[in-house]
Amino acid sequence: MVERVSILGKDSIHLGFRLVTHIRDTLLKTQPASCYVLVTDTNVGALYLDDFKRAFAGVRFLSYVLQPGEGSKSRETKAEVEDWLLAQACTRDTVMLALGGGVIGDLVGFIAATFMRGVRFVQIPTTLLAMVDSSVGGKTAIDTPHGKNLIGAFWQPEYVFIDLAFLESLPPREFSNGMAEVVKTAAIWDEDEFAALEARSAELYAAIQSKSTPGAPISAAQKLLLHVVKASVGVKAHIVTVDERETGLRNLVNFGHSIGHAIEAVLTPAVLHGECVSVGIILEAELARQRGILSQVAVGRLTRVLKAYGLPVSLSDPRITALPASRQLTVDRLLDIMRVDKKNKGDEKRIVLLSRIGKTFEERATPVPDAQIRKVLSAAAKVVSGSPAKSPVRLATPGSKSISNRALLLAALSRGTCRLTNLLHSDDTQVMMGALADLRGARFEWEDGGDTLVVHGGGGALAVPPAGKEIYLGNAGTAARFLTTVCTLARGAGETRITGNARMKQRPVGPLVDALRAAGSSLEYLEGAGCLPLRIAPGFAGGHIKLAASVSSQYVSSVLLSAPCAAQPVTLELVGGQVISQPYIDMTIAMMRSFGVTVTRPDPARHVYEIPNGGYGVPPEKYEIESDASSATYPLAIAAITGTTCTLSGIGSASLQGDAGFAKGVLEPMGCSVKQGASETTVTGPPKGELRALGLVDMEPMTDAFLTACVLAAVATRPPLPGRELSDAPNPLTTRIIGIANQRVKECNRIRAMIDELAKFGVETKELDDGLEIYGKPIHELKPGVSVRCYDDHRVAMAFSVLGAVVEDAVLEEKRCVEKTWPNWWDDLENKIGLKVEGVDLQATHAGPSNSTSETAEVKEKSVFVIGMRGAGKTHVGKLAAHALGKDWTFADADVLFEQKHGSLPAFVAAHGWPAFRDAETALLKDLITSPRYATKHVLSLGGGIVETPAARELLKKYDGPVVAVTRAADAIVEFLERDKTRPAYGESIRGVFERRQPWFAECAKYEFVNDFVPQDEGRATGAATTEVARFFGHVTGVAPNLVDLQDGRRSYFLSLTYPDVRPALPIIDGLTTGADAVELRVDLLASTDHAYVREQVALLRGATSLPIVYTVRTKAQGGAFPDEKTKEALDLIELGRRLACEYLDVELSLPVAGVDTLVKNKGKSKVIASWHDWSGKMRWDGPDVKAKYALAAAFGDIVKIVGAANSIQDNFALRRFVDSVSGPGRPPVLAINMGAAGQMSRILNPVLSPVTHPLLPTRAAPGQLSVAQIQQALHLLGLLPARQFFLFGTPISKSMSPTLHNTGFKELGLPHTYGLLETAEVDETIRAALKDNAFGGASVTIPHKLAIIPLLDAVSPHAQAIGAVNTVIRQADGSLYGDNTDWRGIVACVGTPPQGEWTGCVLGAGGTARAAVYALKALGASRVWVVNRTRANADSLAAALGPGVHAANVADLASAPPAVIVSTVPAAGTESAAWLKARELFARAEGGVVVDMAYAPLETPLLKLAKAQAGWRVVPGIEVLLEQGYCQFELWTGRRAPKGVVRETVLNAYKKQQGI
Repeated sequence: MVERVSILGKDSIHLGFRLVTHIRDTLLKTQPASCYVLVTDTNVGALYLDDFKRAFAGVRFLSYVLQPGEGSKSRETKAEVEDWLLAQACTRDTVMLALGGGVIGDLVGFIAATFMRGVRFVQIPTTLLAMVDSSVGGKTAIDTPHGKNLIGAFWQPEYVFIDLAFLESLPPREFSNGMAEVVKTAAIWDEDEFAALEARSAELYAAIQSKSTPGAPISAAQKLLLHVVKASVGVKAHIVTVDERETGLRNLVNFGHSIGHAIEAVLTPAVLHGECVSVGIILEAELARQRGILSQVAVGRLTRVLKAYGLPVSLSDPRITALPASRQLTVDRLLDIMRVDKKNKGDEKRIVLLSRIGKTFEERATPVPDAQIRKVLSAAAKVVSGSPAKSPVRLATPGSKSISNRALLLAALSRGTCRLTNLLHSDDTQVMMGALADLRGARFEWEDGGDTLVVHGGGGALAVPPAGKEIYLGNAGTAARFLTTVCTLARGAGETRITGNARMKQRPVGPLVDALRAAGSSLEYLEGAGCLPLRIAPGFAGGHIKLAASVSSQYVSSVLLSAPCAAQPVTLELVGGQVISQPYIDMTIAMMRSFGVTVTRPDPARHVYEIPNGGYGVPPEKYEIESDASSATYPLAIAAITGTTCTLSGIGSASLQGDAGFAKGVLEPMGCSVKQGASETTVTGPPKGELRALGLVDMEPMTDAFLTACVLAAVATRPPLPGRELSDAPNPLTTRIIGIANQRVKECNRIRAMIDELAKFGVETKELDDGLEIYGKPIHELKPGVSVRCYDDHRVAMAFSVLGAVVEDAVLEEKRCVEKTWPNWWDDLENKIGLKVEGVDLQATHAGPSNSTSETAEVKEKSVFVIGMRGAGKTHVGKLAAHALGKDWTFADADVLFEQKHGSLPAFVAAHGWPAFRDAETALLKDLITSPRYATKHVLSLGGGIVETPAARELLKKYDGPVVAVTRAADAIVEFLERDKTRPAYGESIRGVFERRQPWFAECAKYEFVNDFVPQDEGRATGAATTEVARFFGHVTGVAPNLVDLQDGRRSYFLSLTYPDVRPALPIIDGLTTGADAVELRVDLLASTDHAYVREQVALLRGATSLPIVYTVRTKAQGGAFPDEKTKEALDLIELGRRLACEYLDVELSLPVAGVDTLVKNKGKSKVIASWHDWSGKMRWDGPDVKAKYALAAAFGDIVKIVGAANSIQDNFALRRFVDSVSGPGRPPVLAINMGAAGQMSRILNPVLSPVTHPLLPTRAAPGQLSVAQIQQALHLLGLLPARQFFLFGTPISKSMSPTLHNTGFKELGLPHTYGLLETAEVDETIRAALKDNAFGGASVTIPHKLAIIPLLDAVSPHAQAIGAVNTVIRQADGSLYGDNTDWRGIVACVGTPPQGEWTGCVLGAGGTARAAVYALKALGASRVWVVNRTRANADSLAAALGPGVHAANVADLASAPPAVIVSTVPAAGTESAAWLKARELFARAEGGVVVDMAYAPLETPLLKLAKAQAGWRVVPGIEVLLEQGYCQFELWTGRRAPKGVVRETVLNAYKKQQGI
């Protein structure tokens, strides 16, 4: 059977099954040709090419097979096929056959249009999408790098042969892909066809799953498929006939495409055309709804039918959000793409708008302003504060969610047909309908244009879904609870599985499951106990059921609704305390009565209900659903808060819903005028700003409305009415809401959500066991510009939109969560209430990471909480941290604070017990978090058991500052605690406590500090520990982030470690990292990726170097060793790196978006390197792929890393051109290199964190890697690193070690510079000439020129100004000369970590170097500096010149404050007989200290010899100061760290030789 459709006056579209023979006969008869040329791709050719070859045997028949995919639709492929046609001597009478999908059809059609100035061709589409879309109408085209279908022609095929048998080999996803176009066509043209698509999706899927047989009649399902495709093709053929060249009517087939094509441009090829169009259909339908020309009913129907065919309907679909490219779906990006469309111009786009199903608003595309499109596309909304323009407002809210779900279930369980009107069209009801359809419990169809849902009930005869089919319920709590019992009614083999999203898997169903199990049903938890997912076996016996109903009334309604279908009558007894939300139970019973089942309650004093069995009978012919009373609270509250009037129809005193009492019970006591009839409510608010507080209000009968009451209470500025005052309230404007404990287990913890979000506005609250208190304040005192997190909870979003009516610029995130109960809320808010709503693109707002290391003072000063087991070293590490963070930081021990408040800790536990102690400990933690005294600049060590209680863990998780878990080896902790008797015994094994708490520490902490530095039996820290504590806490607080300077074009490098265990690298780490700015830990190359092993490796590396760590988990596809499929494990490992405060986290673009977004959100001060590695050699730096990768990386990376493979040296130049094109202010730095020998030039030229190797490494991390020295040498040869000359100015200098120091460093780093002596008695022309020489790079300056050099310089550092001397001259990039002083830095480096607490320093001598010494001691934090000099007058002058805290002294004066650090600036000869050396006051400090002697020789001066003889004193010879200040000079001149190890060794050897040591 062949069906025909006419187009452009010809019956040239043929449809049927098994048409190959028909195609041959038709073409040979009507399209004679010298040659028939079939073009297909390898996928289709493998299935059908031989059939065509056999059919066309006997005539000249040629075939050409292409690679599948969009890549073949190119200029290159077109030319390739044309050249082949010419080589085959094809002429103008050739007929071309396009066998394949849209790519083949478009390409072959364009070739036919241009080859020999046009040849005949026929379309033989093999995909449903091509059958109903691209094959019909004569549009042909190819793609270019600038976009899809930009070059082409209108060229009509002679025939379109639609062989539906081809669909039998089509993957289901491709079938769904085509169904998007089928749905679109029905939506714009034929409501009857649309209704058929709604009702018969299962039959259409069955058609493609059954095989047709040649000559045999087709099945009923296949007839349906043929009808649907023919109808869709017929519509397009009619439109093309009327408007072939797309001047008007043909625009209609672009419904869903204007936005859909923009989405496709970003997501192709990962998301198919039809899938993008499906999302576009819904978004464009929402545009029509926003403009008031399309109903929510129609939007809901479109959503349901597209979902029925497995298509995405929003940009938040997991199939889209999982793609890295989804980050590019910003509103601006989509609008920019839409702007390219030739139909669009300026700030409006032409979009096809529906007015109803089957009819468009206009018979052409309608101009739509960008602002309206932006609102639809944006993920967030902003209510523009003001007075409702539509006041007095009159509207009806959507149907009740609670009643809609109950009515759907009751109608499905009934025997017969029921028509539901005013049904809520929302996510929740869609979930319920979908689940009932999956259970084959009912059949649904629509009447009255979708206003009436016709439910054909199955009488309770439900069936277990097919094996492998899960019923997905999203976050629909009502559906989840109701269906838990309903699924026990299903019949058949196997079981039913129900599941939901992440939040649904946290919401409790335990009491309901327990009750059903006790009654004999079989239900099994598949993940966490007490929550979905569930496996439910058939069987609901009934009988006596005991159910705990103190958490949710939905448990009760679930049993009640299914009870009539049980095997026996049900007696339902509610136990376990107060029954929650009784009005909802009463609602269920009343509705069951309407559907023919009477529930009795013999004793009103007891909660025992008797339900007969036997099933439901014939339902009411029509059932009208009440408007939603919970939703009604929002427009009424807007009237209340703005002082306007609102009337709602459908909600009144006769309502079944408890929330209908909100107007009288809440708004009237707040000062509103309320008029309420049986089915109508009118509210007029008091003058704006004059709402009353409520005092005490029990909202147990209307729990869902408490959120609305909260936002009103937040701006209540008048006291409660007489009789409602709270005598114990801390504030006269208190509203205390109780009876709402169940709201903690709704879509989110709503009580906590309200507290947290109101706090952003500056509203104070207090959480209660079953509610909360809100303390009102004037509207003008609320903070504007707040971004409200909605927790994917519709009630949160709508409640805060009420507050947005009076508080400026409040942004409601996750705006689409309102689709659960009022999908068109934002439209109604503007169109019916009169408050303007704007779209806010959160991706654009948060797009692009911050590349600045600066933080606000508030963030930097946030106090740090330290947690961990007792014995882990919290106190010791905490004290070191506070000391390292600065003298204005303080350490505090929570145990000490506890004992100050409650007395001895052991005594408290003995007297009150552990539970009371934990409660008091948690209360103390809350005080520490909220107290202004401890909010900033404190390091707070908490007790080891703080994590034992959920309340304390919650406080720590919500704390917005750093929480650090100090970890230590379990054996070390156990050993310590077994000896320590200062705390009460645990009452269980120490190891058991350790293992129980470890997951809690990890849960509560944002960071982990691995305390491998503290010996097991002592509290002393090594130098490495002190350095690492300072680095770690400086980084996580932001006080001193340990990051590489990437500004001003400075070249930077990181060393790629390739060891499976870093231990062999540790002794030589200084040599390995020569010239490197950071070190990369290749986690994927470690011997194990077990977290404990990785944690140990990081700690070992931290103990050996303070360089920033680049933490990398490289997957196999990206050239590493980590398995590609283990994406979750990879993200977990990267998260571990973040927790360990690794400074740079390498994150591959291929990792799942949700995980990456979480990582980026929590990155703290660490920086993300967004990376992509293409090893194929096919990536072109001037092609679209690399631009797309850059866009993905720049969307979340602080640094973009793209690595290709060079085939020739030209690839390196193309790379640099690409980097230049994407670089600029405000853009992330780009690390771009090519691998392989041919790519080494790219490594040389790359300025940003180039990966480098070192000769001592066992292997290179990647082919073509170079060392730092090799790169510097190459840069010099390329003319990019000119040789510079450096000098030492002064006299006498012949014995200086500076030339040895600096020339050794230059050589080690491969730098082309030289350092020599320029000895002069004064600053003369010789020095002036050296300074002016273009080759001059810098100079060291010693006596007698440290002052005389200053007039020759362009600028002097503040340090040199304060000291009054310059010892370093730097030639800057612009050629200017800059003076600095590094003597003081050398002293600081030699002293190291200063003493803790208050301490005194002492400087011996009063000459020029003494000024640098004083400056150094003050920089180290000395509270007092003594200056002791043989001539007291000189000491007095120096002290007076250097300001407060500096005091001239005799040695005897030191007794009042003995010095902890002594710096001698006196020549060694001058100390041999000095009297002060014999004075005991000099070394009187009991704890000892540090002595630094600036004298260059001898190595051990008399002062150092004496100091060594004193207990606890460390000595530093002058050569060490020389080295340290020289290292500083080296870095100032070269921008590179000096290679200290080899320099020190070389200098000391030369020095000892010089000194004859």
